[in-house]
Amino acid sequence: MFKNYLLYPVVFITLLLVHIGGSFAATVLETEYYKFYRIKGSYEDVRVDLDYAITGQGIKVNGVSHISDMLNRTGKDIGRTRKVYDHAEAIQFCSATLSRNMMEADPLNIVFCPYIIFIYSLPGEKNTVYMGYRKPPHLNTQKSKKAVADVVKTYEDIIADAQ
Repeated sequence: MFKNYLLYPVVFITLLLVHIGGSFAATVLETEYYKFYRIKGSYEDVRVDLDYAITGQGIKVNGVSHISDMLNRTGKDIGRTRKVYDHAEAIQFCSATLSRNMMEADPLNIVFCPYIIFIYSLPGEKNTVYMGYRKPPHLNTQKSKKAVADVVKTYEDIIADAQ
């Protein structure tokens, strides 16, 4: 019976280490203007997980900007052939609740809509994907600050679900 009690701390410590190890899987790259996470996995898998994470929040994807395709297509026309990304997209989405709260707080907050999460992979970085968003600025009113905090929380929740 005493042996069973020794098992609990071992299980707890093991779960803690797994949790800590998982939390280090995504390295944050952050400035005043953006926040990105470095995620281990294939671009295709992480991209599918991102779609599921957005729709899992009850949010509809409005559009996708295929940034790497555009750069590859237009680079030839301007004599620039360096491959910047293996894959790069901007996923645009909208939430009626987030948008309503944002714009009721201040009609000028329309500039934050649609919400966008960027996802890309770089040449030579196999199984590494970057995912992030533009950080909204600090706003003046309490209502706007609350609305922005809710948007940032949604970004963070989506990215956490997509990892």
